Amino acid sequence: MDKALRIFVMPSIELVEFRMRAEVLHRLAPIEQKPLIDEIVPDPLLGSRDVLIRVKACGVCHSNLSMIEGEWSHLGYPGKLPIIPGHEISGVIDKVGEDVGTWTVGQRVGVQVLLDSCRTCEYCLSGRENLCGKLKSTGENTDGGFAEFIAAPGDYIYAIPDNLGFEEAAPLFCPGVTAYRAVKRAGITLGQSVAILGIGGVGSMSLQFARLSGGEVTAIDMTKDKLDFALELGAENAVLASDADKLGEFDVVMIHTPSQKAIDQAVKLVKRGGTILQAVFGNVFINFDREYTVRTSVIGPRIDMLEMLKIAGKGKIKVKWKAYKLNEANEVLLKMKKGEIVGRAVLVP
Repeated sequence: MDKALRIFVMPSIELVEFRMRAEVLHRLAPIEQKPLIDEIVPDPLLGSRDVLIRVKACGVCHSNLSMIEGEWSHLGYPGKLPIIPGHEISGVIDKVGEDVGTWTVGQRVGVQVLLDSCRTCEYCLSGRENLCGKLKSTGENTDGGFAEFIAAPGDYIYAIPDNLGFEEAAPLFCPGVTAYRAVKRAGITLGQSVAILGIGGVGSMSLQFARLSGGEVTAIDMTKDKLDFALELGAENAVLASDADKLGEFDVVMIHTPSQKAIDQAVKLVKRGGTILQAVFGNVFINFDREYTVRTSVIGPRIDMLEMLKIAGKGKIKVKWKAYKLNEANEVLLKMKKGEIVGRAVLVP
């Protein structure tokens, strides 16, 4: 059924252009049930401040899987049904709204999770749009990038560095900015020992940003393939999670795997006076016999996105990716669930 191409019917179709193919979620369900349906849907509506982007690549994130399977329903995600998931997007501007003066048709741009914000609250006015209470999240409460087109505000998109291809660039718009923000929040400094739990999309990026900050990194994961990848990226050490308790303690422990076991393990690994950076949902046990700092990190504001792209544009960040067809989204997410994705899977329309 998921391979069938369906036509999404709306009233007043004479006002709507039907040409966009998308992977649409109508109901929350285990990915084994293939809940994403390949459909032809209306083009995104283009506001006067928006640009229409022809999607060239969209990374597949573990949070897509969590949302689709209903793990985030208690948090209010997805914000609507049906919805098109996908929030790490690269593409080319196809149309420009009449009030957009900074972009032109044909420019290569990207869209991150942070699609828009209220622009007037204390967080938006202080460059912390990622904390805005009225945040619009790409593919979570608005339609996202598992599609041929997406509309986005002209001041919430970013130029892709010339040296990066679309498939390589797409993961920078979630793992890239999320990891960059997390390393900044962790406050990693020269010579500090850093353990990173989970070498998936975000973890592999955090490893690289931590090393650029001067940290000495130990990678911890459940699969040998990901540990081998961590060593390729420059980790000083790579250890199976089952053996991590034998390690010493670390100045900074970063949690990038959505597992309560990993969070509990982080508490055992952090030094007295050290820092735990938690970038996943879960509960950190507070040990009152010790003193340590727990910090959280949520995607990244626009300034972090711009800073991270400058670093990537200088060739200092390696992105491991594999491209799949757009209508293979269900199969790719199942591979992710089974832990079979190393680096980032990217959907290409």
